[in-house]
This record gives sequence, C-alpha cells and structure tokens, in this order.
Amino acid sequence: MNKYTDIFIDFDDTLYNTRGNAQISLGELFAHYGLERYFPTPENFYTPYWETNLDLWEKYAHGKISRDYLIVERFRRPLATGRDANGTPMPVTEELCLQMSDYFLDLCANKPGVIDGAHELVRYLTEKGYRLHLCSNGFHEVQYRKLEACGMRHAFHNIILSEDAGANKPSPLYFQYAFQACGAKPETTIMIGDNPETDIMGALAAGMDAIFFNPKRKETPVSASVTHEVHTLKEIMDIL
Repeated sequence: MNKYTDIFIDFDDTLYNTRGNAQISLGELFAHYGLERYFPTPENFYTPYWETNLDLWEKYAHGKISRDYLIVERFRRPLATGRDANGTPMPVTEELCLQMSDYFLDLCANKPGVIDGAHELVRYLTEKGYRLHLCSNGFHEVQYRKLEACGMRHAFHNIILSEDAGANKPSPLYFQYAFQACGAKPETTIMIGDNPETDIMGALAAGMDAIFFNPKRKETPVSASVTHEVHTLKEIMDIL
C-alpha cells in the first residue's frame, strides 16, 4: 500500500512552463521598449538576462538578496550591456527597471503554457485521492495569476509561497511552515520538483521522500540520494 497521503509539488518548470512563457514575454518586452536600438539582436539581450536571472534566483533562495534587489537587478545588469549605433550605453535607471519588471511580470502572469503532461498528472493524482500542495519560491502576486492562467488554481489543497512562509526553499523553516499549514507529516509526504537544491535537497533534509523531475537529464549530486528520478511527468504516474 502506498504510504503517501500528501504531495508537495513545485510549480515553476515542474508544472508550469516558466522558462518558455518568460521567453515569449521577453520578446514582447523587447519589442515594446524598442530595445533593438541598443541590442543588435534579441539574443544579445536574452542571454545576459537569463544568466543574471539564474544567478539572482539562486542567491534569493538562500536569503542572500532581497526580493526588491532581484526585481531591479535582473533587468539592470542585462540592460547595462546595451549600446546604441554610436556605442553610447543605454541609460538605465532604477525607475526604468521597476517599470520593465511590472510590465514583464504582467505578461508572464497571463501565459497559460505548462510542461508536457502537467494537467494529466495533476488530474491523475487528484483522482488517486492525494492531497496536493503547491510549494513555490515565486512572488505572491504573480503565482496566483499564473495558476489561474493555466487552469490549476483549484487543484491544490494549499498554496505555500515563500513570502507567506517567511523563508525560501530549501530552508528547513520553509518546510516546517508547509507541514504545519498543510497538516502533513514528513513520513507520509513526498516532494516533486525540478530544482535539485531547492526542491530535492530541501525536501530530503526535511525528512521527506522526493521525486526529482529531470527532463534535461542533468548530472547532479542528488541523483545518488533521491528517492526517484524521472525525465517526464508521465513517469510519476507509475510511481504514485
């Protein structure tokens, strides 16, 4: 008999196609702000944006930077690399970065794209009687809108965001808050996520089993200790 009653599920890039939706939104932002005046191709803006975004989110997850710093800096750094036809740097202000962030997040929040098999997995787990709890480090005002956009808002018993928990995954404080809020126990809960550190190592350290969703088959330190590793969401149906 399956010992699990509760499932913690990461949202971004586990169920919701955050990278794909954000890439579309970046293209819309590039056109809206006329960034072709400072970047010869969109890729010249996208590449430093994604490098910066990855670095900042990793620092944010470990409490090294604030939410406000992340919001400004993830645009300030890539924009600062822009040059016009005369080689003059793009004028970048905090006000512009905040304006771009609001516009970008609004675009992202309305995109419905999900990871292949996400709706099928959520429906399957619900029909099996599991209590599903969404666990995310994402921003409060954006995550709820993305959940509505992709039609998953009502699939979860609880939505546990780091801003409510007062700590980010992989902090033990985040998982302690999640267990309390959901009325769940580590021994009967399993975590599903794509991030080997915030989702998987955080869950294992909290005494839970974990399913590492690894579609790109990356070699990571968690592969040896994780309870299960899958490369498609469909594979999870054979486990739970």
